[in-house]
Amino acid sequence: MSNRLANSTSPYLLQHADNPVDWWEWGPEAFAEAKRRDTPIFLSIGYSACHWCHVMAHESFEDPATAADLNAGYVAVKVDREERPDVDAIYMQATVALTGHGGWPMTVFLDHDGRPFFAGTYYPPQPRGGLPSFRQLLAGIGEAWRDRRDDVASASVRIAEALAQQRRSSADGEPPTPADLDRAVALVAQDADLVRGGFGGAPKFPPSMLLEFLLRHAALTGDDAALRLAEPTLVAMARGGMYDQLAGGFARYSVDADWVVPHFEKMLYDNALLLRVYAHWWRATGNPLAERVVRGTAGFLLRELRTPEGGFAAALDADSEGREGAFYAWSPADLVAALGPDDGRWAADLLAVSEVGTFEHGTSTLQLRHDPDDAGRWESVRSRLLAARAARPRPARDDKVVAAWNGLAIAALAEAGALLEEPEWVEAAAGAADLILAVHLGADGTDQLARTSRDGRPGSSPGVLADYGDVAEGLQALYQATGDDEWLAFAGIVLDVAIGHFADGDGGFFDTADDAPALIHRPGDVTDDAEPSGWAAVAAACVTQAALTGVDEYRAISERALAAVTPLAGRAPRAVGWGLAAATALVAGPVEIALVLPAGGSEADVAAWVRAARRATSPGAVLAIGTDGEVEAERVPLLQDRTARDGRPTAYVCRGHVCDAPTTDLEAFIARIGGRMPGAGE
Repeated sequence: MSNRLANSTSPYLLQHADNPVDWWEWGPEAFAEAKRRDTPIFLSIGYSACHWCHVMAHESFEDPATAADLNAGYVAVKVDREERPDVDAIYMQATVALTGHGGWPMTVFLDHDGRPFFAGTYYPPQPRGGLPSFRQLLAGIGEAWRDRRDDVASASVRIAEALAQQRRSSADGEPPTPADLDRAVALVAQDADLVRGGFGGAPKFPPSMLLEFLLRHAALTGDDAALRLAEPTLVAMARGGMYDQLAGGFARYSVDADWVVPHFEKMLYDNALLLRVYAHWWRATGNPLAERVVRGTAGFLLRELRTPEGGFAAALDADSEGREGAFYAWSPADLVAALGPDDGRWAADLLAVSEVGTFEHGTSTLQLRHDPDDAGRWESVRSRLLAARAARPRPARDDKVVAAWNGLAIAALAEAGALLEEPEWVEAAAGAADLILAVHLGADGTDQLARTSRDGRPGSSPGVLADYGDVAEGLQALYQATGDDEWLAFAGIVLDVAIGHFADGDGGFFDTADDAPALIHRPGDVTDDAEPSGWAAVAAACVTQAALTGVDEYRAISERALAAVTPLAGRAPRAVGWGLAAATALVAGPVEIALVLPAGGSEADVAAWVRAARRATSPGAVLAIGTDGEVEAERVPLLQDRTARDGRPTAYVCRGHVCDAPTTDLEAFIARIGGRMPGAGE
């Protein structure tokens, strides 16, 4: 029989709808029930693509005896961390503070006011590895609640007070200076693995925000040192097992230091962020590996994650057939069966598939450590392996649409599509933006964003700060790719809501709105996690909005917010990659490019100028393109009072309130914006 989760819009919660556990969703009803029964809250947090969440669900939550213990002694609450990142952030803080580490599934015990008094992650069905069994844990917590209530109460108060004090504030100060950015690069260099790629040891996560900062710093300074720090990681991720060598797209992270074996779930946010980073790498260098990854990752997004409503699904599961990675791993025999003996042996050598295996049960992940000598043979092999893999049971798809992650995907596809001249990608970005504006914006009757939707129906969770910052940036990128100023107008609307409802009064931001349901404290942090912090995302979007619209207040807001990045730039720069990237754009201007095209101009000439403008590498550069006599200049301030001169494409390049003389010389224009001549390096 189904429990209360059967009516949820969350695929993760729906995975538990048939559990014998009497689950509740997060909300006041659950806390009222716990108070009525005088039981603690058992809070379980996870997400649909999480392998160990599946394991604990099968071992414990599907077990009738364990469920009976939970139902008798607790009010059990299940939370999808992707729907409620605010709830997840608070209790992850508690878990890390109490245990020294965090992760999912997250297991937390709360009092009636939501204050945690015990926390952990996965617990096995039998005692193992120094952990009690989950049923032993339930018994012990229940005994403490009954017999030592005063100790539980004092612990919960202490923990809640400590969590509230951990929030980082902007305080006083200035945004990072060029010297601060230089120091950040020098500190990052100390952690760089220049042989195997990555920063620090295993496990290695894709450092997307940090890589964006390094690419921007290289463009800002003209010093290749930052580029040399970024490229080993970009190459290693692209050639290792974390990248799907057959169909494109990246897995969540590498469990080893050599990028061989990934944790196989594929997340939308990772792929959106990495698509953008590799596009920027290609823009700066013309590296063919970068272009291949861009095309493969964009193809993955459109083919595997696009929903019927035009948005992008949250993730593909790590598991299939009840095993992690079963869909992606191969043995030499598998390759021979799919390709025949000759091509099978050739593919095994090329893709590092051995009898010993690099993964489990004599299977290997696929790596492409070097390009094959015979490109035609590789393409034939790749297509046949794809066909063979398509016959395997597929990983499940979490098809909810997360506003923030779709904002990241919109930005990446719009930028990459314009850059590589792939209009289908830009159209897909526009389709996702249409969905966000039609379904998520104003879903509750206000001007605010819903965090998620599914099947075109908005979820009940309110948007958090990252939803606003990432959606705004996606809309800004879409405007620059299409020239449709309605996207820019909506970006301003979204940003204004964020500023009005999330600002903390000290120059920073909270992660939750001022009218959102109250938690034990209001979280807010400038540091990144697996995706950009909402704080940094809004600051970055304000930098761009100021440059595109000429509204200086947006720049002032970004400067105050990015002051929080400055002390961390000199202590922990890897934690604030997105903030450093935004600060680099501030230092660079950012450059404002207005390109006015002549009506009826040469198609080839116009294309060359547009191509060059899109290849501007100056950090955070913004672009407005219009045709002479056809622009409503009042809606696009960058184009106001600007015309095509002598019937030729004319570029106006400004930084802040200072502009260069307009130019009709293509090479001079490229030199000003730090780009590449069309065709160079390709």
